[in-house]
Amino acid sequence: MPTHSSHPESQATPTGARGIVARGFRVIEDVVYVGLGVLLSVSALTLLGSTAIAFARGVADGSVPQDIVSLLDNLLLVLMVVELLYTVKVSFREHAVLPEPFLIVGLVAVVRRILVITAETTELQVKTETMFRFALIELGLLTAMVVALVASLLMLRRRQPSAIAEGS
Repeated sequence: MPTHSSHPESQATPTGARGIVARGFRVIEDVVYVGLGVLLSVSALTLLGSTAIAFARGVADGSVPQDIVSLLDNLLLVLMVVELLYTVKVSFREHAVLPEPFLIVGLVAVVRRILVITAETTELQVKTETMFRFALIELGLLTAMVVALVASLLMLRRRQPSAIAEGS
């Protein structure tokens, strides 16, 4: 497995009992990453399939306009799971946890929530003024999170070229 020279593992490999324990933990780590990858893959495929079926039913029933928020929500959830799968792949390959994939997952999650709240706002406005205010406050906080996450991504990419961008 390729590793970068900046990793502590590549600078000195322990010998003796420490080396055996370190290799044992590395094997356990690999098994966990493979298990996570399999579960995330199955989850993404299952969710994508059920969303496709719901979309097909909506087209057949003519209810796509009413169901579009739910469909978009599910598709963004699939995107989040795929990003998590990518994070697991990078962590498995590099044997290091990199912050960029987690920031991207967070960004997708925030955008997903913003879209859902925005789509539901007209209904909230009709229900109660208090719920509508809470939705607006949540939208404001989510917008601040988007700015913070994007700023974090930009700072990380300016600090050093991303190992993720170099190749998958």
